Amino acid sequence: MVSGLRYWAVIPAAGVGTRMQVDVPKQYLSINHKTILEHTLERFCSHPKIEGVVVAISGNDDIWKTLDISLQPKITVVEGGVERCHSVLNGLRALSDQASSNDWVLVHDAARPCLRNEDIDRLIDALEDHDVGGLLGLPVRDTMKRADATGTIQETVDREGLWHALTPQMFHLGALIEALENALSNNLIVTDEAQAIELIGLQPILVEGHPDNIKITRNNDLALAELFLSQQEND
Repeated sequence: MVSGLRYWAVIPAAGVGTRMQVDVPKQYLSINHKTILEHTLERFCSHPKIEGVVVAISGNDDIWKTLDISLQPKITVVEGGVERCHSVLNGLRALSDQASSNDWVLVHDAARPCLRNEDIDRLIDALEDHDVGGLLGLPVRDTMKRADATGTIQETVDREGLWHALTPQMFHLGALIEALENALSNNLIVTDEAQAIELIGLQPILVEGHPDNIKITRNNDLALAELFLSQQEND
């Protein structure tokens, strides 16, 4: 491992969460008296290895400044972009002012508030000596089907070697900026950071995480996240 490298976090939080069909962006919905975004940011702000956190919010966001966590000295705010990858890139560019290009960056979904500290530790421990980086994931356990637009099954997909990609995804700052700029210059909207890294010919590794690291995308996910957070408090 190169000595002196630091760890940073980037949280894209500029989305509107249309699938939730609610009046506020989903990251501002409440679980256990805190917004989803507050739960997520607290995971990184409280972690002793995370030097600082960059959160990307919408230019039209009028909620962020009402949150107590907006005053957290570890947090830097940037304006988000149209897509997740634009928001992440804005965050990375802002981070370049204070971080080395070889420093590690953990990019995490704002809507994953149940991330465990031990999963952050597991990811860092697994990747600190790796040349490329990687991400948390879960091996696929269910039978996988490929369907057409009508829901008609076209084939059963072999699940051997298939994983669910989670976050955080951890890469060197300079390499990740290069990878995202490369994707966007080729008019490719990547759905996660690992995809961008793959497109420049590098091979990230997968680190198995805890299954309660869910992404809140639908209304019934809120109750599940509340349950998981309560269980974690009692662990």
